[in-house]
Amino acid sequence: MFKPLSLFIGLRYTAAKRSNHFISFISLASMLGLMLGVAALIVVLSVMNGFDRELKQRILGMVPHGSISAYGKPIENWPLLVEQLSQHPDVVAAAPFIQAQGMLTSKGVVRGALVNGIDPVIEQHVSILGEHITSGSLEALNQQRFGIVLGDLLARYLGARVGDKVTLVLPEASVSVAGVVPRLKRFTVVGIFSVGAELDANLAYINLEDAAKIKRLGDGVDGIRLKFDDLFVAPKKVKEIAASLSGYYSSSDWTRTHGNLFQAIQLEKRMIGLLLFLIVLVAAFNIVSTLVMVVTDKKADVAILRTLGATPGRIMRIFMIQGTVIGVLGTLLGTLLGVTLALTISDIIAWVERTFNIQFLNADVYFISYLPSDLQWADVGVITFTALVISFLATIYPAWRAAKTHPAEALRYE
Repeated sequence: MFKPLSLFIGLRYTAAKRSNHFISFISLASMLGLMLGVAALIVVLSVMNGFDRELKQRILGMVPHGSISAYGKPIENWPLLVEQLSQHPDVVAAAPFIQAQGMLTSKGVVRGALVNGIDPVIEQHVSILGEHITSGSLEALNQQRFGIVLGDLLARYLGARVGDKVTLVLPEASVSVAGVVPRLKRFTVVGIFSVGAELDANLAYINLEDAAKIKRLGDGVDGIRLKFDDLFVAPKKVKEIAASLSGYYSSSDWTRTHGNLFQAIQLEKRMIGLLLFLIVLVAAFNIVSTLVMVVTDKKADVAILRTLGATPGRIMRIFMIQGTVIGVLGTLLGTLLGVTLALTISDIIAWVERTFNIQFLNADVYFISYLPSDLQWADVGVITFTALVISFLATIYPAWRAAKTHPAEALRYE
């Protein structure tokens, strides 16, 4: 079978068992280093993509993309305003809300919480809350007076289950014959939700009418929550919408509450990607050192080939092929390993946590309590292509040195 001479000799040098075992070891180490660097880069970027996805789908699925509120007073005509905002071309849905910060107490335990008054029917159009109810139901807020839905971690801290009573303590004080006392109201737990994030520890929901009575808003609400198709247009669009309404309205968006977290993830993804890219670069430099030693070891062979008529270009291609084979094998094995781990890393970590009874991500510290992974083939393509290019470029200098070998000098001491 016909083979180009450069390809034949290059592959033979790669597959041959060398007398110099140190060079063989360095070649293997170069390939393994490249493989591990590529695999690590794919896995870590997939995990960072997973965090980014969870932030968008879970955290930003629970908090408002944007909101409209009146300056210093409740919105009385909110049904008309909700209908008007829902017809805006950039708005997917709109829903009223009332917000109160207070403390929830149960069985002697006190926890701070952000309590949202919502309409359970309308809320499901702007939030993923209804999809993550693990016990009870969201609709029960309409069926029972002064019912409350708690986050999973918040319910655990309070030791509360569906059917138990919890007391809401609001910071607004009331003056009575006994003096100044805080405002208290007992609620019945009618549901528990879990989104696997920090929101589980500090968020609770009550019926919109109950919230209005507690805050003494009458028929008014604190604001209107908006959901957009593209959450990245929310900061700009919500300001435009607020400015276009008749009256004095202020606007807010998700970048004010969770924008720093999103930016931090994006920055960490870039920095970690850069650091792991340096690992791939170091592995490529190992290919350079491997080929330099191979060229030194094969000086006599190169001299004989030159004597037999091999051109400098052919000699250069021989060693470039050898280095490229190392780079291609390392990159492809690393890609295969990285893709496999990226697709299974969530299950592997979950198994480790169950087996050894440990928790890597605590929801009290991190915004989710499990390790997500989102393999994006575009990232895999960029990483693989970059590693192959770097591996190819790493072969140029050693191959050029081999092509510069003078037959007479190389054979002088043979």
